[in-house]
Amino acid sequence: MQEYLRPLTRPLLVVLACVILPIAGRAADNTPLTKEQVKQFLQTAEVIKSKPSSKGITHPWRLTLSNGAITHDASFQSIDEHKSEMKLASGKVEIDFVDSYKYNIAAYQLAELVGLDDMLPVYVERKWQGKTGSLSWWLPAKMDDVERVEKKIEPPDPDKWNKQMYRIRVFDELVYDTDPNLTNVLIGEDWTVWRVDFSRAFRKNKDLRAPKNLVKCDRQLLEKLKALKADELAGETKGYLTKDEVNAVMARRDKIVATFQSLIAEKGEKEILY
Repeated sequence: MQEYLRPLTRPLLVVLACVILPIAGRAADNTPLTKEQVKQFLQTAEVIKSKPSSKGITHPWRLTLSNGAITHDASFQSIDEHKSEMKLASGKVEIDFVDSYKYNIAAYQLAELVGLDDMLPVYVERKWQGKTGSLSWWLPAKMDDVERVEKKIEPPDPDKWNKQMYRIRVFDELVYDTDPNLTNVLIGEDWTVWRVDFSRAFRKNKDLRAPKNLVKCDRQLLEKLKALKADELAGETKGYLTKDEVNAVMARRDKIVATFQSLIAEKGEKEILY
């Protein structure tokens, strides 16, 4: 199992990325961009430069965008692969395999509904060079979690790291990503952490992928999960998730909530919620 999904046996941080993305971009008057301004920029700014990204098996592109006042990079991913069965690198065969940019957008929309969009880059749909794909704000990461682990770098604040990794684990169970790995956890200069790349998420499996990873939960996140409605999710992800995929998310939501309620009953709320 990937390192960041293992039970927390050693100090692991995260300082939340602000909703208004103050380190991600600024307008001409040096005010931070809001989420809506970032979305607008990604959807409308001119692509002035492009190059293949050095990482990622789905061959994303790094685009440089400018609207005259702001210039910023973005990641473009256009993969939309559907196969009746697919033999994975692990040797396992997956039936009804999907690897799609649409899941990146769906993941961000779901994250907005449950209050976790501060740990994902903004994703929008955009067409570039005749291809439709997801376009995401390029994040100011200094390394990914692979590099952190390889270099044995410990976060400066283990408690904050742990609390944010608990949130990531809950989200990974919710979206059922079949390819979660350390390259998809990015770390900023100030130890802000982001989760990226969901192109192999949203499987139709209604069971949890790794329920043992559900150890503790943010109180507000748990309440947001309880309040999530299927019709609301379907409306927000229309065109990106099928009815079966939405139903699977809701079934996993039910099991995530039930898991934490069971843990609270067993160990007490103070031990489980923060």
